[in-house]
Amino acid sequence: MEISRLDRVTAALRAQRMAGLALMPDANLTYLTGLTFHHGKRLTLAIFPADGSQPCFIIPALERDRVEASSSIVMRYFPWADADGPAEAARAGLAAALGPELRGRPMGVEYTALRVMELRGMEVAMPGIQVADATALLAELRMAKDAEELAIMEEAARIVEAGLSRTIAQIRAGMTERQLSKILSEEIMAAGGEGESFDNMVASGPNGANPHHSNSDRALTAGDLIIFDCGARYKGYISDITRTVALGEPDAEARAVYELVRRANEAGKAVARPEASGAEIDAAARQVIDAGGYGQYFIHRTGHGIGLEVHELPNIMAGSDEPLAPGTTFTIEPGIYIPGRLGVRIEDDMVITADGARSLTSMSRELLIIPA
Repeated sequence: MEISRLDRVTAALRAQRMAGLALMPDANLTYLTGLTFHHGKRLTLAIFPADGSQPCFIIPALERDRVEASSSIVMRYFPWADADGPAEAARAGLAAALGPELRGRPMGVEYTALRVMELRGMEVAMPGIQVADATALLAELRMAKDAEELAIMEEAARIVEAGLSRTIAQIRAGMTERQLSKILSEEIMAAGGEGESFDNMVASGPNGANPHHSNSDRALTAGDLIIFDCGARYKGYISDITRTVALGEPDAEARAVYELVRRANEAGKAVARPEASGAEIDAAARQVIDAGGYGQYFIHRTGHGIGLEVHELPNIMAGSDEPLAPGTTFTIEPGIYIPGRLGVRIEDDMVITADGARSLTSMSRELLIIPA
């Protein structure tokens, strides 16, 4: 599987006339090698030549043994010690990776991830080196997931749903958002998560009107709608789910808003299929909320790609017109946010199949009312 990924990357690099690809520790390096790192301050740079020759890894000496034992692909290593610094290892690694026929071409890098430290390290090691943005190239290659990736993501979805269900069962009036958030984190880990996809969100009552609310000490009260936005990380991949529940009987407007969002979620799923675009899915969900008179309160895109990262391509929004291929994974998460009143969001993880789409998340979308 990993060789196939490398072949796809090198073919894309050649098509765009790039010399190779330089990756610092981040999701794309994990995608190609299976390796994970903390974002440290020691120069760590993997070079993948466009001619398909063996990748070269400029790496702190203290990481060499772990990385060589754990990498899913074979690489040439250029370790450096703290006492010596990375300059000589970087020169040797770049020279080994880029033969004379490649050196006149730009090096592909991730504009959204590469730091000045890595860029300066390459410039010192190979004066005159030019760089080009390979962010989109890599994102497009990662959009369609293979069977192994999908199996891992389904398990991540199962884990977060188990954790969220156990958390909802513990809701009591008077609890604070922070208390409930702590329970949610613990339950996700107890269900098998290797971590959370992101800091979970618990937004109650009027706090639900902020799509990116920061958990607070507000106490839950009868009549509240409570938004839970959370995910589980499993074998490097993530899930991302949002459910909205009621503590006690909600008022008529809250029920109406919830039903609109539920129908918008269904409408987005109904048009998801091979060759559909993110813009089409967004329009289908948005049309339901517009027709219900709450269009001005749907203030974000309908969804985003997911995988190794919480936000990947494709974007499920107006202007995202590229057709979606089988294996593409993304969220559908319409919402309505009324300032000072309430918020509702219902989010599912989706995958495009050969003849349609299916949801990786299965937790009920019907309004759950918790006794107050």
